[in-house]
Amino acid sequence: MVHETHGGETPHLVLGGARSGKSRFAEKLITAYPPPYLYVATAEILDEEMRLRVDHHRRRRGKAWETIECPLNLVPLLNQFNSQAVPVLVDCLTLWMSNLMLQETPCQPELLVDSLSETLLRVNYPLVLVSNEVGCGIVPDNPFARRFRDLAGIANQKIAAACRRVTYVAAGLPLTLK
Repeated sequence: MVHETHGGETPHLVLGGARSGKSRFAEKLITAYPPPYLYVATAEILDEEMRLRVDHHRRRRGKAWETIECPLNLVPLLNQFNSQAVPVLVDCLTLWMSNLMLQETPCQPELLVDSLSETLLRVNYPLVLVSNEVGCGIVPDNPFARRFRDLAGIANQKIAAACRRVTYVAAGLPLTLK
C-alpha cells in the first residue's frame, strides 16, 4: 500500500549534488503534512565541520522535528514506522552507504540497498529520502572512492525505481524526474 500525499505519492526520492538545495526541498515536502515530523539522520558527527553542518540543519528545521540518529540500521527503522502515519525524512542515503562501507566488520552494502529498495515498496506513511548524485564529478583517484561512487550510482537507480516520486534538485530548483 502506498500513502497518497498532497498532489503526489511517497516514497519520494530527492537527488542532487552537494549544496544543491535538496535537503531544504525535502523538508518542504515533509512540512506539507501536519507535525510532528521525524528526521532520520544518517550522519555521524566525527569532526567540528560536521557538527556545524548538523547544528545548521537542526536550527533550520525547528522544534516540530524529532531527530533519530541512525547511521547503519536504516531498513529495520523504516519498517517500524509502517502504519504510524508520521511524516519521515531520511537525510541522507549517501552518508548511510558511506557508513556501511567504513564499518570495521565486513558488510555487503549492495544487499542492504536491495533490502531498502524492497522496503520502499511496502511503505505506507509519508517518506522522503535524500541522496547525493555523486557521479557527475571527476573520476576518483583511488579504488575505494570509485567503489563508493559506483555503489551510490547503482543504489540511486534501485531506490529511484522503488520510489513513486523522484526529484532532482540543482541550484535550488527542483526538476521532477518521476
